[in-house]
Amino acid sequence: MLNMDERRIQTISQKALQALLYEVSASPKPGLVDRFNQGAHADMDFFTFMSSSAALSNYFDHCVTEGVNYSGQNPEELFQALRGLGIDAEKAMFKATDGVNTHKGLVFSLGIICAAASCCMMENESESVDTDTICAKISLMTQGLCMRELTFMNKSEGLTFGEKLYQKYGLKGIRGEVESGFPTVRNYSLPVLKKLKSMQTLHINDILVQVLLHLMRVNEDTNIVARHDLKTLKFVHYYSNQVLDSGGMLTPKGVEMVYEMDKEFIRRNISPGGSADLLAVTVMFDLLSQMN
Repeated sequence: MLNMDERRIQTISQKALQALLYEVSASPKPGLVDRFNQGAHADMDFFTFMSSSAALSNYFDHCVTEGVNYSGQNPEELFQALRGLGIDAEKAMFKATDGVNTHKGLVFSLGIICAAASCCMMENESESVDTDTICAKISLMTQGLCMRELTFMNKSEGLTFGEKLYQKYGLKGIRGEVESGFPTVRNYSLPVLKKLKSMQTLHINDILVQVLLHLMRVNEDTNIVARHDLKTLKFVHYYSNQVLDSGGMLTPKGVEMVYEMDKEFIRRNISPGGSADLLAVTVMFDLLSQMN
């Protein structure tokens, strides 16, 4: 039975679900599923993401509970405790989507954040916890992850996309981002999100799309490379920079360019899914920072 403080901590899982819903709802997102179209995806749409999000709500609850249970203990043991939960969550996701991978990356990222946040809140006996503290915990939880699963990978068959991309290009993908404590989010997207929100004149939809553009400009998006190559990733970086230079969602010209970008990405089958995941992570950290 959770006490009052722990029931408050349990609201962390609600923030994770909100982050999922905000990410997919932001529109237009070039090449990505949103409220307007399927992006560069023939096998999923907005409602597929709704079904997937609903299927993951219990998973986030369980991750938060594990964070509470492992407070004051070895962070690496907490990470190991999440493994089985993540596998079950992926099964629930695939069942809800008829086998379509909508949120596999965020099962990993948001699950870890939920556990780390609740663990930190228990250890600090605080009703809130800052992003840097959570990320420091996440780094401790996942230390050595890239070395174990990528550098010293002990298999040559049945490789995941992430493992293949590390072998071919040395890209660490979401594993590297998590083990390093989400530096792309902390250094780029989260400051942009907070600055845009402080202006108090922009709709949350436009803010989120603008943040996505900033992520697309810098993120080593393995989803793009897996579908195409490094040249396409550089094209996305360049194009995103051009759109932002024209104002992005903050100017009529920039908005027009975002819509054109969406058409171009759909035509070329480009999906910046890794950046979309980091957008959800950005929203998650922002929501957690508001807990007090």
